[in-house]
Amino acid sequence: MQTFNNPKKEIWSQILKRPTQSVHEIETTVKEIFSEVIAKGDIAVARFTSLFDGVHLENTLVTNEEVNNAIKLVPHKLKRAILLAKKNIEVFHSAQKTDKIEVETIQGVYCWQEKRPIQKIGLYIPGGTAPLFSTVLMLAIPAQIAGSSEIVLCSPPDKSGKINPAILYAAKLCGVTKIFKIGGIQAIAAMTFGTETIPKVFKIFGPGNQFVTVAKQLATNYGVAIDMPAGPSELLVVADDTANAAFVASDLLSQAEHGADSQVILLSFSKKIILEVEQEIKKQIMVLPRKNIAEKALKSSKFIFMKSKKAALELINEYAPEHLIICSKNDNFFIQSIQNAGSVFIGNYTPESAGDYASGTNHTLPTNGFAKQYSGVNLDSFMKIMTFQKITKKGLQLIGNAIEIMAEAEGLQAHKNAVTIRLNFLK
Repeated sequence: MQTFNNPKKEIWSQILKRPTQSVHEIETTVKEIFSEVIAKGDIAVARFTSLFDGVHLENTLVTNEEVNNAIKLVPHKLKRAILLAKKNIEVFHSAQKTDKIEVETIQGVYCWQEKRPIQKIGLYIPGGTAPLFSTVLMLAIPAQIAGSSEIVLCSPPDKSGKINPAILYAAKLCGVTKIFKIGGIQAIAAMTFGTETIPKVFKIFGPGNQFVTVAKQLATNYGVAIDMPAGPSELLVVADDTANAAFVASDLLSQAEHGADSQVILLSFSKKIILEVEQEIKKQIMVLPRKNIAEKALKSSKFIFMKSKKAALELINEYAPEHLIICSKNDNFFIQSIQNAGSVFIGNYTPESAGDYASGTNHTLPTNGFAKQYSGVNLDSFMKIMTFQKITKKGLQLIGNAIEIMAEAEGLQAHKNAVTIRLNFLK
């Protein structure tokens, strides 16, 4: 990790640069795969699954028998942990339900707002060396609470043509309606356009590598919504002398092990803490099974010493981290003033991994600076807000003339006439 000593604002953008490829570099590949899936459907999906995942599948749909057999392979202690996490996620997301909002804006003009579920949801769940069964909980649970009628899940198969048993267990537990053994760009394409066997969905959720991220972004050009541009994982820890260096190092490594393109940053007001964390990282990384991945991620990660808390806050808001951990005796200063972060973790005993798994908040969060514009996934992510209005005779008489004047001023005579005809009828 590189160390920066109270860097000037002019070089912040250089320091905070993410280790990601540009959309342009990936876009051509995504478009080629999209075109082939549109033209050849399941045949194209099978070809790309063979090419990228190294397995040829006659049928990508996971059967009930496969699910039931997989569930038997999940250890009881993992099932208990998943059930605990499921309960907490349900509690937090159920609390986000809101009642209908109704108001009479002027006498006789009634306006209200109601929420309806997005009917067809697509979930992308990464597999490979880190099968994210926890993401199934984070996405399928709020979709089910929202009332989505169809929840389609795609996850890449392993070399034997199977999906990790824990993913299948979580999917069954959380009401997923169909599961397909498909990964990468071809999975996003299949859910975007539909094939002979894979349903077209209305909105796609889920993290993935940079190819999946770009594929999701391009899917929006074809009438499909997405949760957010969610790419490689990232974490910023802000710490002073009250922080525990071992804890901080473990948090940084927990994100670094996600992938070689992950990024972690330690921002501290204490050079002593930076040195202690650096030593802890060297010690803790040696026993990690994903040591090589973490080491690659650390090459693009940073230690930043800053003197001013105000400047530190400005830098954090500029970076807009996916995850922000605050370990400071003056944590209220940051809590009250932070504007841009996906999810915030406060204090020495709030590891980021708690949010990843079992505290109840959602771990599908905006990355790459998109926390400036996007929220993390929540119950409303699976809902649409619809507005309604009903106007009485008296109400139309009270607002009708204003509508006529405004429509005429915009040169929209038919708009004016729609009111004038009614007003003349009431005379």
